[in-house]
Formats: sequence, structure tokens, C-alpha cells
Amino acid sequence: MIDKKLLDQLSTEDKRLFLDTLDTLINQTYVVENEYKELKASYEALHKILSEIIEFLPTAIWVLDEQGKIFLQNSTAKTLGFDYKNFKNNGEVEIDDRSYLIKSVKLGNKTIVSATDITEQKRTQRLASMGQMAAHLAHEIRNPVGSVAILASTLHPIVADNIKPVVEEIKKSIWRVERIIKATLLFTKGVAIKKSPFSLKTLEEEMRSSIGHYSYSKEIEFEFLLPDININGDLELLSMVMQNLLFNAIDAIEDTREESGTVRVSLEDDKEFYRLVVEDNGAPIADKSIIFDPFKTTKTKGNGLGLALSLQIAAAHGGKIELREPKTFVLSISKAI
Repeated sequence: MIDKKLLDQLSTEDKRLFLDTLDTLINQTYVVENEYKELKASYEALHKILSEIIEFLPTAIWVLDEQGKIFLQNSTAKTLGFDYKNFKNNGEVEIDDRSYLIKSVKLGNKTIVSATDITEQKRTQRLASMGQMAAHLAHEIRNPVGSVAILASTLHPIVADNIKPVVEEIKKSIWRVERIIKATLLFTKGVAIKKSPFSLKTLEEEMRSSIGHYSYSKEIEFEFLLPDININGDLELLSMVMQNLLFNAIDAIEDTREESGTVRVSLEDDKEFYRLVVEDNGAPIADKSIIFDPFKTTKTKGNGLGLALSLQIAAAHGGKIELREPKTFVLSISKAI
């Protein structure tokens, strides 16, 4: 506030000069204030643009100030809840069963830290390595197994009756090994279907025959409720899928305390798909999240390729495989394919 007595003591010229100076000072204050507002608005606009840019990025991003505190971060970073202070070095880290590639770069007085989820890339690399190894082993095993199969077939008619069950068991085991070899090579090379019309009764015969090659200890009733109609597809590959589903059902029944069980195979028919349904009253699946993952299995036997390969074959037929509760697998085959 201006002192009135001091103002009265000033001459007219001094008063004019004082007022002009005061007016200039006030105007300059307004200019500074406006410049501050514009600068603040510009800063907020830049902050918003930067926020939108890093929000658009698929990786987790933290922008840290000189004190290492968060200046900016995107929602992915917030969701992960990482302790960004631990990421001082570039490289890969494993957190909660997932792999992340960490990169840190300093720009001016800010540090930008990024965490890219590379779990799927690592998984793909591991699967490729495992697939190559499995294919190599399958090639190496195929010839000696073929020789054993020929020898077993030669032995069967000439051995004593009490030895025949042993030879039969050998033949069953060889059939299963040959089937695993074929599935492994198919999985690594990729599925290519050869379509032609075939009867579901022919598919049923293939399934019944495969059951004869599979070993199990309990009384299992198999109900085949398939109509005598023709569908279009690759009979050999679809037979492999149905064998996988049947064998999974048998293993599930073997894993229960009951002395018997039932496996039912039926057909659901609509405008778009034929759906082959396999139901059983066996043990529930221990971990549903990995049932279609290659080289992973919840069973005590098996190589973890059956359902993964079946999924590929179903996709090649324009369909899929679903798991229904409580214990039903459904193979869909597109009518348009």
C-alpha cells in the first residue's frame, strides 16, 4: 500500500514519474504472469503429449527425475507394479514366471526405463529348440523301432501260446512308439491336410482298432453313437485326433479309484460344424491352462504333444478343440472347408 503522506510530499513531476513507473511495473507484472501461464500451459500440453506417446507404447515405461523418482509412467508400468529402482542394468529378468527385457537410458536430467515382455518370444525359441531336438530323436528312433516291429510280427505266429501275450504287448508298445514318432514329426514339420469324403463309421472303426493297441487295466465301456454319414476331411489326421481324445479319456479313468468307467463318442451337427464329442467319467484335469501347450502334460505318461498337435489338425480343418465341463472334449470340423 502507498503511503499518502509520502505521496503528498512529492512534486507534481515526481508524482507523474512515480505513477508512470508504477503503471509500467504493474503492466510488466501482468506480462510476466501471462508468460508464466503460457509457459505452464505449454508444459502441461507437452506433458500430456509425452504421456499419450508413452501410453501408446506396448512396453512398460518409467521416466525418472534426477532423484530417481517417477516423473512419468504409462498404465502398463502401473499395472506391472515393478520396483523400477532395481532395474539399473540392461538385460533380461524373470518376474512372476514371465521374462522381461530391461533397457535404461539417460536423457538430460531424466532417465527412461523400459520393460518389454518377451515371454512369448522366449517360449517360441524354447519350443523351436525342443521341436528340433524331438524331430532329430524321432528320425533316429524310427528305423530301429521299425525293425523291432517286423521282428515282433514274425515272432507272433511261431512262439508258444503262453508267449503270445508277451509278443502282443510288445506289438502294442511298438504301435504307441510309432504313433509318438509320427506325431512328433508332424508337429515339427507342420500339418497339411488331404481332404476327401469318408464315413463316420470308418472313423469309428479306426478308433475301435486303436483302442485294441492301447493298454489299460480297468473295465471301460466304450459307447460310439456316430451316425452313418459322410463328412469331408483328412481321415488319417482326424483319426489321430480322436485317438488322442480317446486315450486321454482312458488315462483319466485309469487315474480314478473306480474299477470301471465309460467313454462316450457322439456327434453334434449344426449348419456350420460337425462336432465330435468325447465324454468320460474319469479324473478331472489337474491344470486346464496347459492342456494345449506343447511338451507339457498333466498325465503321468505321454509327451505333451497329443492335444497340441490335435489343435493344429483341427485348425487345418477350419475348426477347434474345446473343453466342456465337467469332462468333455469337442472337436469341431468346419463344413465349409
